[in-house]
Parts: sequence; C-alpha cells; structure tokens
Amino acid sequence: MTILDKIVANKKREVAAAKAKVSYTQLEESEYFHRETYSFKEFLLDENRTGIIAEFKRKSPSKGIINDQVTVKEVTTAYADAGASALSVLTDRNFFMGRKADLIRARQLNTIPVLRKDFMIDEYQVIEAKALGADIILLIAAILTPDEIKKLASLAKSLGLNVLLEVHNLEELQRSIDPNLDAIGVNNRNLADFTVSVQTSFDLAEHIPDEFLKISESAISNTNVIKELKKAGFSGFLIGENFMRQEDPGAAMREFVKDLRG
Repeated sequence: MTILDKIVANKKREVAAAKAKVSYTQLEESEYFHRETYSFKEFLLDENRTGIIAEFKRKSPSKGIINDQVTVKEVTTAYADAGASALSVLTDRNFFMGRKADLIRARQLNTIPVLRKDFMIDEYQVIEAKALGADIILLIAAILTPDEIKKLASLAKSLGLNVLLEVHNLEELQRSIDPNLDAIGVNNRNLADFTVSVQTSFDLAEHIPDEFLKISESAISNTNVIKELKKAGFSGFLIGENFMRQEDPGAAMREFVKDLRG
C-alpha cells in the first residue's frame, strides 16, 4: 500500500465514525452552515493580493513534523495580513496533525477564503466542510472516479462552496474535468513517492481549459518560479512547507511577498 492508500483507508473509518457522532441535521444547524461563502476567483484575481494560498500544516507523511509550535491564530492572521488570497487548513489528524477546530478558528479570525485541505471521499465531508466554515473544498483526482468527482462537486456548488480539483498528470486531468469545478490545481508532488517537481505544472498548463483558474501546488520556494508560472497562465500558488518550516511562518511569508513585489 502507498501512503495515499493508507490515508484513504483510514479516512473511510474516520468518516464512518463522524457520521455516527454528528448527524447531517446537526451539521446543517451549525453556526457557519448558512453563511455566504467568499468567492475564490474574486480573491485570487484581486490585484491587491498575491495569488498565494498560504497553508497551515503541522506535519506531513513525508517530512514528519514541520512545525507544531505555532498557533492557527498567529499564522493565519499573519498570512492574511501579508496578502494571502486564501488560506489552506489541514483537517486530517492522523497523517498531518490537523484538526477540524483549526478550520473553525481560521474562519473566525479571517475575512478571506479558507480551503478545507483533506481527503474528500464522501458527501458527508462536503456538508461538514460547509458547517466548519470552509469556502473551498479540495477534490483529489487520484482517489476519486469521474462519477465521484461529479457528485461531490455538484453537491459543493449547491451549498455555495468553491471547488478545487487536484491533479498530478494529464490522464487524471482529462478524465476529471467537470463544469462544477472552479479551479484546477496541479500538485507538483507525486503522491506515490512524494518526490516534487514544479515542471509538472508547466507541462500541464496548456491542457487546463481556460474557464478554470489554474493553481500550482507544492515545491514553490522561489519568487521567480511564481513569475514564470504566471506567464504560463497560473493565478494561484499553494505554499505550505516553505513558510511553515520557519520559526515564524507569517514573517517568512512577509519576506517572500516583499521579494515577489519588489
């Protein structure tokens, strides 16, 4: 089994346990369920912002603990102040040390879109994402069939959520395109062996239809790379470890943005 297989197997157990604990009705009665979500496109294309989707991530399966000493409050508010177009918050506990409470906290503190970064395999998780205060959900083509993507994306849109589809290669991209998607993200990390190459984004750029926002994810640690990705048509850049591995992730992003704008 690959790490991804293990994550999905564990996620199935997690979702079953969550369903037994919190009903659909309870989710729909949550404080955030009926709030109007922020437009991912509007914030991503706002010239006063950076296009950066800044990630709060304590741990990863490939790197182990990245930074477990900082709080959601100090990091996400600093990211937003530094010009982040959106926040990405991990909610997977077992493999990333994420918590659903992290997403709720990020929503309470910030007025920019928040992406629920998790392994979505069930409609329950989409409804849960809305209840937690998310504006965007992530659908990973590597773990979903085209029919599952269609079903989850359609539900998300009916709830007012933005949908980011993540692909790793041309085959995943071509079989997964759906009109209910808002953005297509190219993950530069191979989820089977966790090697990274930003070339993956450049290779797939011309194959992503123009009606979708183009996002490059992972392996971005250099402002020149963002400038080149923009030329290739990308408007969003998901950055996590580059900031989180620093003692002060918010300060690290401020310096990065200063260089980007300089």
